[in-house]
Amino acid sequence: MGILHFISTGRQTVDEFAAICAHTHPYADLIHIREKGKTAREVAAFVAALLRVGVPLQKIIVNDRVDVAAVYGVKGVQLAYHSLPVRAVRRSFPDLTVGCSVHGSEEAKQAEQDGAHFCLYGHIFPTDSKPGLPPRGLDSLAEIAAAVSIPVIAIGGIHAGNARRVLEAGAAGVAVLSAVFFAADPVAEAKRLADIVKGRG
Repeated sequence: MGILHFISTGRQTVDEFAAICAHTHPYADLIHIREKGKTAREVAAFVAALLRVGVPLQKIIVNDRVDVAAVYGVKGVQLAYHSLPVRAVRRSFPDLTVGCSVHGSEEAKQAEQDGAHFCLYGHIFPTDSKPGLPPRGLDSLAEIAAAVSIPVIAIGGIHAGNARRVLEAGAAGVAVLSAVFFAADPVAEAKRLADIVKGRG
């Protein structure tokens, strides 16, 4: 049974994001607040909005902002290459689940060695959020998944039409952005994805 992550697009207001999450969060294992251009206070407003619409603390992951995650007591953080080191975050905040974005097998091995609970790898398929950058593809995903024992979550251009291929390549789960948050019917897409990732469809 796979793990399903929903990730904010950075292109919706806090109210738009929260309104969709209010109806789709039952289908997600984790919901990431990834708002790269926003201040700690603005990111905190996203956390507060999710809590207001009934998203449990244990489903919320904050990208990069360890301070916001720690203050609000959410599930965890997702770290990138520019973020604080995994090892330091694990040491200072042992209760946080720590994910790490990686771009190759050596980075994935390092993340595992440093104590990351999971890694996010992509982009697997072409995606509008990475224009002009060739996708890393399923073969490289399989290589990463075989290189580490922590869960590898695939991201990038994934939707209900190709999610099964990602899982077959060895991913422990999938992460989606626009597939849900820009869908004509976000709830229907979230349900389709959950059925596939959880092995029900």
